[in-house]
Amino acid sequence: MDLQRVLEKCGNFGPYQILLLGLYGFTNIVSSFHYFSQTLISFTPSHTCSPPVADFPTNSTELSACSVLQYSEDGSFLQEYECHSWDFEKESNYESITTELGWVCYDAYKLAVGQSFFFIGSALGSIFFGYLADRIGRLPACVLTTLTGASGDFFTSFVSSLPWFSFTRFISGLSTDTQYVLMYILVFEYLSPKHRTFGLNIILGVFYCIGLMISPWMAIWLGNWRSYLWAASLPALGVLIYPFCLHESIEWLLTKGKFDKAVNNLRSIAKFNGRQVEDSVFDEFIKHYRDKLNSSEKKNSDTFVGMLKTPRMRKFTIILLIKSMIITIAFDILSRNVEGVGISPFKLFSYSGLCYLPAGLVIIMFQNKIGRKGMACASLFVGAFITAATGYLVGTLDPANYSILLGLMVSLARFGAVVAYDAEAQYAAEIIPTSVRGQGVANIHVVGNAFAFFSSYIIFLGTFYKPLPSLLISFLLIIGGCLCLTLPETLHKQLPQTLEEGEVFAKGEKWWFFPCLSRRHQTKNSESQLESANEITK
Repeated sequence: MDLQRVLEKCGNFGPYQILLLGLYGFTNIVSSFHYFSQTLISFTPSHTCSPPVADFPTNSTELSACSVLQYSEDGSFLQEYECHSWDFEKESNYESITTELGWVCYDAYKLAVGQSFFFIGSALGSIFFGYLADRIGRLPACVLTTLTGASGDFFTSFVSSLPWFSFTRFISGLSTDTQYVLMYILVFEYLSPKHRTFGLNIILGVFYCIGLMISPWMAIWLGNWRSYLWAASLPALGVLIYPFCLHESIEWLLTKGKFDKAVNNLRSIAKFNGRQVEDSVFDEFIKHYRDKLNSSEKKNSDTFVGMLKTPRMRKFTIILLIKSMIITIAFDILSRNVEGVGISPFKLFSYSGLCYLPAGLVIIMFQNKIGRKGMACASLFVGAFITAATGYLVGTLDPANYSILLGLMVSLARFGAVVAYDAEAQYAAEIIPTSVRGQGVANIHVVGNAFAFFSSYIIFLGTFYKPLPSLLISFLLIIGGCLCLTLPETLHKQLPQTLEEGEVFAKGEKWWFFPCLSRRHQTKNSESQLESANEITK
């Protein structure tokens, strides 16, 4: 008797699953506080140079954002002086790291350099905590990674120099994604298959959205970036109760041969859900997995490196890696680049955070109708158009007169990035054969996070020409959409199990094939088969 059949008897959508979903929602709030703390601590308001009055009489100087221009009495230019202090137009008197440390103008690179270490930590943290989760279990690894990220945020609040800022942002980045992914796995395993798609996406949309919407107001209320980081890191301590409320991954326990512990967890869940399960069910369950573990001597030799050894799989793998880089960097930049449009960046960041819920609903409503490739391509091309239009409008319109229009365009661009990010995660997981899916998804995710290292530098380009980050991102999204056209459709198909099957998967299919436009009748797979494909973790 396999795990799903036993869970049906123990309850796969009862009080325990409700508790699990509630704590998953809390994890999403903590995760949103953590990931976007780098945005809220680094807002750079409008500023002008504030030179010593005695040295530069006002009737002979001109102040700009980064320098003082000195003129003679007859109006001829004399000399340009580098600015060392500024007058900032602070939003609600909020003190960001840029206003406190003066990381603007010639020192603006310091913020970009320091923030880029966050993504170096993210890539290495995904590898390290992924390994740790396989060694000590999903639940303790989830707790440790969350506390690591929070400690990085907390220690960042004490720094005043670039080296220490870079180091603490690196520590903070170590937990990015892993705190969310490990909790996602725990929920995924214990939840009824027919409730997974809706439940997980709704919880993500609602609670991540809540975290995004309240964090800017919390920052304004606290008044400075140091206090905000203290407050944003504090909720992470709530994960300390997880080991007392939740059970370890049953799948992990089974792979480690800890059958008695797995059965004890299932008995506890059955009791929590008010179910009575006979001992014979657990005896049959243990026998099934003990036999399965013993017969695993015929190990599959497929590896992630093997995906690069054959022509079609190599092409798919390289395209998926490039797509992950593009979408991850676009998601980060479009989520953070909310300044200079005539609306308070705090308000715009908060209001545009509402896009997470409708983005999740769009995935639920359309992905099974227009196909995986159709959803991925549409989100990339439409996102590219909206982002390019936003960049053009930012460069040509006066933010003071068109703030609502510009704010709406920034929100739409952010919405497109979220849809593209979510669609790409599932599509990649279905293309990669089952035998290497875990390694493949993890490695593609790590490469995407590593490439996000450049996002801070792309945002920095906006100091030279405001629309430049948007225009560059739209160009990258178009490249991603074109690459996506060369991938196979996976909707209603028997997904590849091995690298050999992956090499011939959808062979002969044209690049312009989309299920929603085809007249051919597509034979659907069984409900359980589709469910397993649709619910691969991010």
